[in-house]
Amino acid sequence: MCHSGVEMEVSPYIGFEDRKKRKYQGAEKFIEKMKEIQKEAKVMLGKAQEEMKKYTDRKRGEVDDYKVGDLVMLSTKDLKYQMVGRRTEKLTERFVGPYKVKKIILSNAVELELPSTVKIHLVVNISRIHRYIGQVKGKKREQPAPVIIKGEEE
Repeated sequence: MCHSGVEMEVSPYIGFEDRKKRKYQGAEKFIEKMKEIQKEAKVMLGKAQEEMKKYTDRKRGEVDDYKVGDLVMLSTKDLKYQMVGRRTEKLTERFVGPYKVKKIILSNAVELELPSTVKIHLVVNISRIHRYIGQVKGKKREQPAPVIIKGEEE
């Protein structure tokens, strides 16, 4: 029943049924063309991805597996601003430590037990650390004087 009280015998959607049933040839051709282009693009992206992986993997080496309690040396690359007043950058040690691994966060990140004088985040990437190799037996090494960073001892 219609809102005026008269029943309608004719559908209010007259003319729209034919529109839905009609097929647009141009649109279908466009869709097919776009699907072909998308397939080609996926293949080309896959080839590019494989090639990039191949060249990137050439530079990657095996990663050391660190365990809790291991001793490691920390790179001074991120500590340069803390080493003000030290010898020239050219003569500064490349690694300081040894520091103990406190916790394994991820396969490429570890938490170190650092002294309060080292003002960096405790979690470091493994690219910034190297395994500590102790002194050879029978060889004595003199311990260097403590490093003073901005008035505090290390």
